[in-house]
Amino acid sequence: MSFLRRQAITAALTANAIRPLPGFRAGIPAFFAGWLTGELAPHVLAATTADALAHATGPRRDARGLALAGASALGLGYLIAQSRQVATCAEEALVEGLGADYVEKLDAAPTPAELAVPWRKLVYPFRMREPRVTVHKNIAYDDGTGRRGLLDVYVPADTPPQGAPVLLQVHGGGWTIGNKDQQGIPLMQHLAAKGWVCVAINYRLSPKHAFPAHVIDVKKAIAWIKEHIEAYGGDPDYVAITGGSAGGHLCALAALTPDRKEWQPGFEDVDTSVQVAVPHYGVYDFAGSTGLRSAEQLRDLFLAPRILQTTWAEDPEAFEAASPILQVSEDAPDFFVLHGQYDTLVPVDQARLFVEELRRTSKRSVTYAELPGAQHAFDVFPSIRSSHIVRAIDRYLHWHWNSVAKPERAKA
Repeated sequence: MSFLRRQAITAALTANAIRPLPGFRAGIPAFFAGWLTGELAPHVLAATTADALAHATGPRRDARGLALAGASALGLGYLIAQSRQVATCAEEALVEGLGADYVEKLDAAPTPAELAVPWRKLVYPFRMREPRVTVHKNIAYDDGTGRRGLLDVYVPADTPPQGAPVLLQVHGGGWTIGNKDQQGIPLMQHLAAKGWVCVAINYRLSPKHAFPAHVIDVKKAIAWIKEHIEAYGGDPDYVAITGGSAGGHLCALAALTPDRKEWQPGFEDVDTSVQVAVPHYGVYDFAGSTGLRSAEQLRDLFLAPRILQTTWAEDPEAFEAASPILQVSEDAPDFFVLHGQYDTLVPVDQARLFVEELRRTSKRSVTYAELPGAQHAFDVFPSIRSSHIVRAIDRYLHWHWNSVAKPERAKA
C-alpha cells in the first residue's frame, strides 16, 4: 500500500474518531472505525509519525501524503488530550454526585501518582496480566446451561480476603456474543489487587435463547454469590454489579428488579438484590418509551427479531419489562452511570434520560459521568481513558463500601 493511501486511511479514521458518523445504520461501521483509533491514539500517532519520517527521508516525497500525516498527527494529539480530560470529568461527576467531601470516606486520598496516566501499562494494552491477582476459572453457577453457566472469581493473590466487598461483572456483546474473559478485565484486576472479590459470568445468548433468559442467568449468578462467595473471601451481603453495553442493560435491569419473581424460576425466594450498580454505555429503553428515534429503531430492527423474538405490537409489556428506565423506583440502589459523548451504537441520550429518571424517583445517590469524545466500549482494554475510569470507579465503590455498607453493618 502506498504512503499516500496509508495516510488517507489514517486521516479518515482519525476524523471519524473525532466526530463519528451519526445515525442508526452508520453507527456500527462508525464505531468499528473510530473505537480503536480513539482508544489507541498514542499508538496510531507513533506509527503515523514513524511512517512520515521514514517517507520524508526517502528518495520520493509525496507532499499530499505528508500533509495528511500532519493533519492526522494534529487530530490524534487532540484525541489524546481529550482522553486525558476524562480524569477531570470523572472527578467532577463524583463531586457532583457524592459531595465535595467524598474523598474523606476513602481509605486514603488518591495521590497525584495514582491519578497520573500509567504510560508503561499502555504500551502493550492487550497484554492484561496482573500477578497480584489469582483467577479461579470456570466455576458452574448453573449446571444446566453448559459453558454459558460458568463464572470466574478474581481474588488477591497474596493475602486471602475475608469479608471483602464483591463486584459482579456482566459482559456485553449485543445479547448474542461475548464471554466472561473479554470485558471488564482492567477493572476487576485493579479491584482484586486492592482486596475485592470479583466475579465475571457467562450467560445464555440469543438467538438460541430469547429474553428474559439473559437476566434470569444474571439473577442466578447473584444467587450463587449469596450462597457461595464466602468460600472465596467475599461478603455475600455486599454485591456491586457492573457491565457494559448489553451487560450495562442487564446490570441496570437486575439492580432495579430484585423482586421480579418470574425472573427467578426455581429460586423465587432468594434475595437477588445488589447494593450498587455501575452500568457502562447501557441500553436503558427497550420499549421506545423515551420517544428517541434511535431507541425505536433498535427495538424494531434488532431487539424484536433477535432478542425478545416478538414484536412491539404483539407484546408491548415484554419490551416495557425489559426497559430499565421503566423499572426505576424509589427503592433503586445507588447508581454510577457512565456513557460516551459520541457513542454511535447506543446514543448518549438514553443514558441522560435514564439518569434523569433515577434522580427524579430514587431515594439513593445517582452519579453520572458523560465522557468527552468517547465511543462505545471505551473500557475494554487499558487506555488513557479507561485507566482514568477504572480509578474513578475504584474511588466511587470504596466511597460506597466505606460510607454505606460499613455503617449499616456497624448498626447491625
